[in-house]
Amino acid sequence: MATAAPKKKRCCESIRDFFTSAKFLIYMGHALSTWGDRMWNFAVAVFLVELYGNSLLLTAVYGLVVAGSVLLLGANIGNWVDRNPRLKVAQTSLLVQNSCVILCGVLLMLVFHFKGQLVELYNGWILTTCYVLVITIANIANLASTATSITIQRDWVVVVAGQDSSRLADMNATVRIIDQLTNILAPMLVGQIMAFGSHFIGCGFISGWNLCSMCVEYALLWKVYQKTPALAVKAGQKEQELKQLSPQRDCENNQTPEDSSQPLMNEVSVTNASDSPKPPSCCDQVSKPLHTFKAGWVAYYNQNIFFAGMSLAFLYMTVLGFDCITTGYAYTQGLNGSILSLLMGASAVSGICGTVAFTWVRKKCGLIRTGFISGTAQLCCLMLCVVSVFAPGSPFDLGVSPFQDLYTHLMGEQTLPVAEHSLTDPLSRNATTAPPAQELPPLQSYMSVSLLFAGVIAARLGLWSFDLTVTQLIQENVMESERGVINGVQNSMNYLLDLLHFIMVILAPNPEAFGLLVIISVSFVAMGHIMYFRFAFKSLGSRLFLCCSAEQKVEMDDSPSLPTTV
Repeated sequence: MATAAPKKKRCCESIRDFFTSAKFLIYMGHALSTWGDRMWNFAVAVFLVELYGNSLLLTAVYGLVVAGSVLLLGANIGNWVDRNPRLKVAQTSLLVQNSCVILCGVLLMLVFHFKGQLVELYNGWILTTCYVLVITIANIANLASTATSITIQRDWVVVVAGQDSSRLADMNATVRIIDQLTNILAPMLVGQIMAFGSHFIGCGFISGWNLCSMCVEYALLWKVYQKTPALAVKAGQKEQELKQLSPQRDCENNQTPEDSSQPLMNEVSVTNASDSPKPPSCCDQVSKPLHTFKAGWVAYYNQNIFFAGMSLAFLYMTVLGFDCITTGYAYTQGLNGSILSLLMGASAVSGICGTVAFTWVRKKCGLIRTGFISGTAQLCCLMLCVVSVFAPGSPFDLGVSPFQDLYTHLMGEQTLPVAEHSLTDPLSRNATTAPPAQELPPLQSYMSVSLLFAGVIAARLGLWSFDLTVTQLIQENVMESERGVINGVQNSMNYLLDLLHFIMVILAPNPEAFGLLVIISVSFVAMGHIMYFRFAFKSLGSRLFLCCSAEQKVEMDDSPSLPTTV
């Protein structure tokens, strides 16, 4: 009986230590931040559609502005993260992001409430100004969210994990599981609020949530900073922090040592400081972002993980995801919202399984081999999507020009909105009246779309495991002084390929051309994994050569020395 109390006490202490640890506090802060982001990203698209009379114009403009801003400013955001203290960066980006969302929510509430009066003022110019302000403020919030993501997920997590690669992998996997869960639950919550309440109430709820969440996240960041003294040490004092990972672990996992990263951004700043001791002129201040942009991309290109980062960016050039494009195509094939919600749930479960599988495979096979296995699995699953293009029930038709809808729109010919078309007969898209009895048999109607979504859902397992692999490779192989700018450029590359895939859909929007988009998407995914395979083979070969050379050196040192005459 005397030993039971200490054991119980130790158990309670371990539970308390876990819930007060820096790792758990980061999880809590990330969950709150991600929940607010997912609610806002879902709601802002709905708000813009509702404000502009059920048109996608404002939503498209907003998406273009957001993607273009990150593409142009990603390197500068990352450079700002690198050049300032960690706590200042995290707190500033948190305050700016949440303040912009709150301000945008309040502005939308006013627009929804006084829209009738605003339309009549100055021929609607006041309302147009409100639209511009909403998109501008929302874009600033997204840029601040990008800085927060780079700071917490790409820097703080690495420091909290210390020099333990397994702990870093576990933390990355947990963060990704939180992303998956909030991506499903947060839109469901705000969607129900807007459905049973109103858009006005939805704006108020999101603004109130961000106000409360900002205060809690601010306190959590301060606690994590206090519990992790290493966060106070920035690049320049401990520039080779990650290089101290165990060489034995690198040999066992066949991982690439971080010997090829070059502090290009530091060199640029040092050179500029030595060459121009005078205060910078106005032209220098204006051109500084351009120099930072160029230096960031040069630094990214010279990283030893360049092909790994490019491989991840190429995966964004695809229509095979659960976004508005894929769901819109599913509607034209006769799938209703209930079925799509179930498919999205299955996709989330598959993504979580891939996240869990990442930690297990990494321990068994090493980090680089995990990416190789994940990429192969994703490609094999996506072959189902290629088969679906030619399966019964597919609307794929090479005889129909993929640019037909774009040409029709530009020439001013009128067609019915998609919502008025028959959802069970995709061939009636361009007809003014849908024939009532031209449905295909169930097997022929749904075999193609079933194969398509089976491939998309199954591929999520390999996709998320591959994403975590590349994320950790960047974390472990990029020097601390360049983490921000490299991850900023990586985000820019992701947005660039994402923009290209939207442009591809704009050029070929009709369902008959969706099969062509599927083939192009799988081709880009394949090219991305080919880049990673090149990186993996090169890294594994050099790692094996270094390990074998070390073993030979040990054998030579242990053997008796030969006479010099020999």
